[in-house]
Amino acid sequence: MAAPLRLATRGSPLARWQAEHVASLLGGDVELVLVSTTGDRRTDVPIASLGGQGVFVKEVQAAVLDGRADLAVHSAKDLPSGPQSGLVIGAVPERGEPRDALVGSTLADLAAGAVVATGSVRRRAQLAAARPDLGFADLRGNIGTRLDKAAGFGAIVMAAAALQRLGLDDRITEMLSVEVLLPQVAQGALAVECRADDDEVQGRLRTIEHSPSRRAVDAERAFLAELGGGCDRPVGAHAVINGATIELEGLLCSLDGRVVLRHAASGDEPAALGRAVARHLLDNAGGQSLLDQLQGRA
Repeated sequence: MAAPLRLATRGSPLARWQAEHVASLLGGDVELVLVSTTGDRRTDVPIASLGGQGVFVKEVQAAVLDGRADLAVHSAKDLPSGPQSGLVIGAVPERGEPRDALVGSTLADLAAGAVVATGSVRRRAQLAAARPDLGFADLRGNIGTRLDKAAGFGAIVMAAAALQRLGLDDRITEMLSVEVLLPQVAQGALAVECRADDDEVQGRLRTIEHSPSRRAVDAERAFLAELGGGCDRPVGAHAVINGATIELEGLLCSLDGRVVLRHAASGDEPAALGRAVARHLLDNAGGQSLLDQLQGRA
């Protein structure tokens, strides 16, 4: 009998759901390897202050690289846009809901001056653009912790997919359209990594790959990589697959939401399209100056 596949994951309820979902897709014997990350341990500090993107994945990746695990599952939005040496994304299963959701109130029903809680600068900036009267507070912790804090604010913002996966759909007050709040790159998608030299595991992962989801995620990640940003900047992207065509919209905005740059384009090659949308924002829409200002604040 073959040894079970060892799958590294964070230990939160959502992370375990994601790992168990991937295990069920793979079939056979899969053993979870639980890993604690910096992002999990430091819930008192904003994600951007911890280094932004990567704080939830580095230790999980290390478990694969040092042989404690054969593969790892991540929320694809948590992965840095560049590749990790020694690892490959072996599969992107079918994507879940990419949009954000409000818990506690609809956007229109929030009173003037209401405080919305979120740890994301992307969410704050876009909501400030839509409702300049709103105030904002930081929000960290696992899904249950954040929901427990919801009553203390006008509303909180969460990834809709996270609530749906944990059977908490009834907590969603409003699903925010991408016109109001463009999602984080790869939000709602899972990424399964393995060692670049592990042909056997890569072969197993090809059986759970969902090509449309992979093409959308690759386009969004290419956009982010060209900007050189992460979840510590007000950047978003959303790709839709229509047959062979990818429709991609990208966003870059100021932290206060007073400047919002958006551009949409279509193409058939994910990486080229992602780079093209980013270059348009940087070269033709004033994005380079805005990005320089954001970097100056970092």
